Amino acid sequence: MEEDAGKLMHSGNGSYVDLNRAGVPLLEIVSEPDMRTGIEASEYAAELQRVVRYLGVSNGNMQEGSLRCDVNVSVRPIGQAEFGTKVEIKNLNSFSAINRAIDFEISRQVNLHSQGQQDSIVQETRLWEEGAQKTVTMRKKEGLADYRYFPEPDLPEVVLTKAYMDSVGKSLPELPEAKRRRYEEMGLSMQDVLFLANDIAVADFFDATIQKGADVKLAANWIMGDIAAYLKNEKLSINDIKLVPHELAELIASIKSGTISGKIGKEILFELLAKGGTVKGLIEEKDLVQITDLVDIEKMVDKVIAENPKQLEQYRSGKTKLQGYFAGQVMKASKGKANPGILNKVLVEKLNAKV
Repeated sequence: MEEDAGKLMHSGNGSYVDLNRAGVPLLEIVSEPDMRTGIEASEYAAELQRVVRYLGVSNGNMQEGSLRCDVNVSVRPIGQAEFGTKVEIKNLNSFSAINRAIDFEISRQVNLHSQGQQDSIVQETRLWEEGAQKTVTMRKKEGLADYRYFPEPDLPEVVLTKAYMDSVGKSLPELPEAKRRRYEEMGLSMQDVLFLANDIAVADFFDATIQKGADVKLAANWIMGDIAAYLKNEKLSINDIKLVPHELAELIASIKSGTISGKIGKEILFELLAKGGTVKGLIEEKDLVQITDLVDIEKMVDKVIAENPKQLEQYRSGKTKLQGYFAGQVMKASKGKANPGILNKVLVEKLNAKV
């Protein structure tokens, strides 16, 4: 545990010290040297970001400096027990940068080994140059003495009892790994699991929706499909939308019961996302209840067929793809309210009827 320090900034007008984050509590997490690739390390960092967000201790935004990463890289010949000389890469501010910087540094050190120049690998701090896609020397380190370690008499030891740590453990919310396992057990695909559990706000919205009785897979599909697309286009988070989980569950139930069609469901969804309201209220206000009465649908089909004799003749001559044209005309006449299943059944019977 530390306090954030001032940051030396460089610009065209000279250098200055940014003290905006000075004194902000800083927690440093040091991993064991047991990762072997850039992608493994970047995935580890991404999981740490998810954990801090789930716990609510930080927003974990790397671009804002809320989460930063320094990596230490060393290589050793196969069969060698001890680690090689450690090189540190400072202040990586994206997961892709962590991935690429580590893989570049591994490659650089392996090449030096293969050329017999392993002695030129020295303990130093390097920076990742995004433009050049390479690491460059920032400063050399002779050893631990350069850190100026000394005891701080005003900082007492922090001793945590097992009972205290157990009580903290019991107070934790469901963490990302446990949530992913739970979603897997619900029968969701790995793609669904990873998407839903990645963002705590999305996971909470999904959980609240299925707690209202929504079908698990249908809820996942709506959130990952139309809702996610809307958020991306509008540059919003799921916390910014007017739609609430209860109404998404109501929308799914209304489509499943046949009260409205899936097409009308999408129209209602976008209104709920932008303006809020209730599914039942919008159905009543816009008269969107699906037409399921067989006689009503037959009348519409008969009218459309009578108005399109040329297309009927072509259909009966073998151009069966025109069934879609007739279905579209009936849907247009019904303002999208005709039940698609009943409509297609009636249409096939009427179009193929022997004259």
